[in-house]
Amino acid sequence: MKAIRRFTVRPVLPAPLRPLSDLARNLRWSWHAETRDLFQSVCPEGWAGAGGDPVRLLGSVRPDRLAELAGDRRFLRRLTAAADDLDDYLTGDRWYQQQADGLPAAVAYFSPEFGITAALPQYSGGLGILAGDHLKAASDLGVPLIGVGLLYRHGYFRQTLSRDGWQQEHYPVLDPNELPLTQLKESDGTPAQVSLALPGGKALRARIWLAQVGRVPLLLLDSDVEENELGERGVTDRLYGGGSEHRLLQEMLLGIGGVRAVRTYCRLTGHPEPEVFHTNEGHAGFLGLERVAELCADGLDFDSALEAVRGGTVFTTHTPVPAGIDRFDRELVGRHFGPDAELPGIDVQRVLALGMETYPGGEPNLFNMAVMGLRLAQRANGVSLLHGQVSRNMFAGLWPGFDAEEVPITSVTNGVHAPTWVAPEVLRLGVRQIGAQRAEDALSVGRSERWDAVADIPDQEIWELRRTLREQLVLEVRERLRASWRQRGAGDAELGWIDGVLDPDVLTIGFARRVPSYKRLTLMLRDRDRLMELLLHPERPVQIVVAGKAHPADDGGKRLVQELVRFTDDPRVRHRIVFLPDYGMAMAQKLYPGCDIWLNNPLRPLEACGTSGMKAALNGCLNLSVLDGWWDEWFQPDFGWAIPTADGAGTDPDRRDDIEAAALYDLLEQRITPRFYERGRAGLPDRWIEMVRQTLSLLGPKVLAGRMVREYVDRLYAPAARAHRALTPDTARDLAEWKARVRAAWTGVSVDHVETTATTATAELGGTVGLRVRVGLGELSPDDVEVQAVSGRVDAEDRITDATVVPLKPAGTPDLEGRLLYEGPLSLDRTGPYGYTVRILPTHPLLSSAAELGLVTVPSEEVGEGAGMVLR
Repeated sequence: MKAIRRFTVRPVLPAPLRPLSDLARNLRWSWHAETRDLFQSVCPEGWAGAGGDPVRLLGSVRPDRLAELAGDRRFLRRLTAAADDLDDYLTGDRWYQQQADGLPAAVAYFSPEFGITAALPQYSGGLGILAGDHLKAASDLGVPLIGVGLLYRHGYFRQTLSRDGWQQEHYPVLDPNELPLTQLKESDGTPAQVSLALPGGKALRARIWLAQVGRVPLLLLDSDVEENELGERGVTDRLYGGGSEHRLLQEMLLGIGGVRAVRTYCRLTGHPEPEVFHTNEGHAGFLGLERVAELCADGLDFDSALEAVRGGTVFTTHTPVPAGIDRFDRELVGRHFGPDAELPGIDVQRVLALGMETYPGGEPNLFNMAVMGLRLAQRANGVSLLHGQVSRNMFAGLWPGFDAEEVPITSVTNGVHAPTWVAPEVLRLGVRQIGAQRAEDALSVGRSERWDAVADIPDQEIWELRRTLREQLVLEVRERLRASWRQRGAGDAELGWIDGVLDPDVLTIGFARRVPSYKRLTLMLRDRDRLMELLLHPERPVQIVVAGKAHPADDGGKRLVQELVRFTDDPRVRHRIVFLPDYGMAMAQKLYPGCDIWLNNPLRPLEACGTSGMKAALNGCLNLSVLDGWWDEWFQPDFGWAIPTADGAGTDPDRRDDIEAAALYDLLEQRITPRFYERGRAGLPDRWIEMVRQTLSLLGPKVLAGRMVREYVDRLYAPAARAHRALTPDTARDLAEWKARVRAAWTGVSVDHVETTATTATAELGGTVGLRVRVGLGELSPDDVEVQAVSGRVDAEDRITDATVVPLKPAGTPDLEGRLLYEGPLSLDRTGPYGYTVRILPTHPLLSSAAELGLVTVPSEEVGEGAGMVLR
């Protein structure tokens, strides 16, 4: 019979065991091995049945077992030690507290998804895992972060396969009371809520759930409350589900409701108010509008409030393709703002102007969430060096007149949270080598000197570790494969072959990620005969473990999954290549350590970062990847292989796939498998082990989320906090008025004459050329602008590359026509074709970049010809 109502009965822990509840409710257990070991010892069978979730475990332990543990002095000593360790972790000074004054009192970090642990399934892929790792690393470093997201009642989907290999989606209902969450409550005990106004006088209300991620509170908004009508209750039903209006309401709740949730949390707990707001991808972009509305309610005008908000906002873009950005019809957005809906004090046209694609090539009727995010943030970044470059090109239309390299989008390369992703066996080896505290510091803070000790680990230990991890993966794969085949309808009598799947002594390749077309799940199938030869080679075989989910609406991705599954079902190769459905954190934590090679073959440059290879590297797995994302930045032959890219303009997609697949097969046949199977004098693959050692010691400190968060603090959070403090209501008003005045007067700015002291079109290295430039500033003053000389090598079309920028100085008084003379030297520091130009930019102490206003004046063609100067 089916229950008509569901509720949660919580266990009553004996008094000596009460600290178990605190340990279970703080998600630090998800990356703290000693705490997990403690919970496993409560009930090993129950721990496995609870999927490693302490909250579920405690809800299932028998009362007599709890009474037994309450009298077990050895267990109570371990419990006290774990509770004391957590208290020290939460209250002691960490890296952030040891830095100079001036860092932000708090940072609010908004993301549509967070991958903290499999026990809290609120993620779909890399964006969520990155957000979870960001929170964990911030906690380890003591950064005062507040995370903000949505609580999806169905999370992302669970994946199974039909008998013929077609992906099927299932959406289990998640009960917040059975998750490691607590409800935020007002001082009178009632649930804390936020509310958004909807068209037609309706409202969208949401409760606030709190997940404690070490030192970092994560606020999750849940619209499934009785006060909402049925449609509004379903706003937080699924991650990335529903149509346009559904997604818009999710993003309004995340951004606007999220700011209100942060204010509520700080009011109730006394947590410092954030000085910096970090928008992780455009989904949360509306947070800037809510903060503008707050300041307008305090008496600031819209433009001044916008400047104050921009100063303290950081925007991170994760997508390298316009199709990956949420865009809404302007009429839909307009209907949800204004007098009859949300933010009634702000003119709807001002809201729309922030997101419209009003640049060449844009769609003028679409509201672009990333464009709004960039316009509402003074600082922005991509997530790898190459992705920063791609982003500058993609969004260059927002800064007309500037070369792409000057677009104010920097990059902070992603990292991964080592304590989450490093296998316990790898961690224990590190602890034996350098001690527990130094190992913890190496994994959380980073810095290369702590990783140098890898050089002292004997070859034999490294090789035995790698085989142990491979063997564990083989057992895990067989168990998951058997469960998958049962779900596909197979009986036990059909599954005897699974006991022979994979071999712990065979070179193992892993490939696991989401399945959009650009990640090319099936590139390995391009030449099936060659792949079969690799899998079945009599002396140097390989085996491959593949996992991944296609978006529920992506039939093309599902066809790719089916194509691969049908190949893996072939009795000739199914012992050497497997597809595991329902890829998630729990599977990933077994998969990365057990593989010898991590394969990544996206279409370059469409992989923004690709952190899965980083997680593999931390376990001594070598990378085999296209030079995209982070691998483009850090690849060295010492610790991996680069798949050549056939990305010439004349190469059609099919031909490109053929070329790159052939290169992949060649690398495996000629370089990778021989190195893995060759043996030195001690019977060990010496050259392979050396590559593992180099991966750990050289890549290890670079790929850490601790390194990433330290970069965010130093390069983005600290400058944003300084800008936030500088932009008081008065200075924000002054800046807004200055910008308006400069924009209105810019048509009167001109470069009227350029002359040089050079007498010929050649010059010698190390010399200087004097520049004299006459400019007209119209209604602006010299304090409003900077006149610059831009010089460098020139290409065949006289475009300046690798430019050097030198400010010129005013000389003398205005002439009779009001023009000003600027002078300065041009240093000739490079040989070969060389050229220069001059330009005028707005300048103000509170601008974060010379390109911020998107205004620049350069000489007209006539003036440039008059200067008559390109040095060859």
